[in-house]
Amino acid sequence: MSAAVLPRELLISTIATLLEGVGHVAVGASSPAPAAGAMLARALAEEAGARLRLSILGSVEHNFFTNGSAELFDCAAQGRIDAFFLGGGQIDGRGNVNLVGLGGYPQSQLRWPGSFGSAYLYYVVPRVILFREEHSPRVLVGEAEFISAPGTSPEGVHRSGGPVALLTGKCLFHFDKARAGFTLVSLHPGVSLEEVKDLTGFAFQHAANVPQTPLPEGARLQLLRGRVRAEVAGSYPAFATSWGAELKSEAKA
Repeated sequence: MSAAVLPRELLISTIATLLEGVGHVAVGASSPAPAAGAMLARALAEEAGARLRLSILGSVEHNFFTNGSAELFDCAAQGRIDAFFLGGGQIDGRGNVNLVGLGGYPQSQLRWPGSFGSAYLYYVVPRVILFREEHSPRVLVGEAEFISAPGTSPEGVHRSGGPVALLTGKCLFHFDKARAGFTLVSLHPGVSLEEVKDLTGFAFQHAANVPQTPLPEGARLQLLRGRVRAEVAGSYPAFATSWGAELKSEAKA
């Protein structure tokens, strides 16, 4: 008996769909699910006779940069990176991201890794996908306490990049730049609209009947569990190992 579709496989497949038509996607060094989604998108593009370039920071196999982040920033400024991923300790309803901490900067009581180049990339990469598996009021807040990267800019400020979507372990949102807010696109299997409303600290728009996020099936699922899981193991071995363990567990159930 084959294993049921795992939550991580749903997220990876959804990421691949969000990357359809993208020419070059860059992924951070600690982003296994986005990397797997990009690998699936690349495999699907190849089957369709297209090409997707994937750059994973810190990876020898999937990174053509030789001078680290400096080259990444230059490439993004030249318009040669089409998609990137951002997470955060807080993400608010206007797409603002907090990567610094809580408790009143600079004397923050809780510190996170820091902003690094997030604000810069948020401005110049056309398709920034916000990704955070945890869907809770402490992460999805009404207003970010510190803005590491702003989701929108004042009128008259040139900006070619910004958020297009927010993917969580519960659902998928689309970001509307015109009104600077989120719209619920789909609910993951077993998740209700009421649950998402209860767990989201900001208001969002939604249709009367919100569809379910499509599950990967058939050849797409085989590609995900075969080629993609093997490829992601090279850069994220622990992620691939735990993925395989989950599949074995589900198959025995």
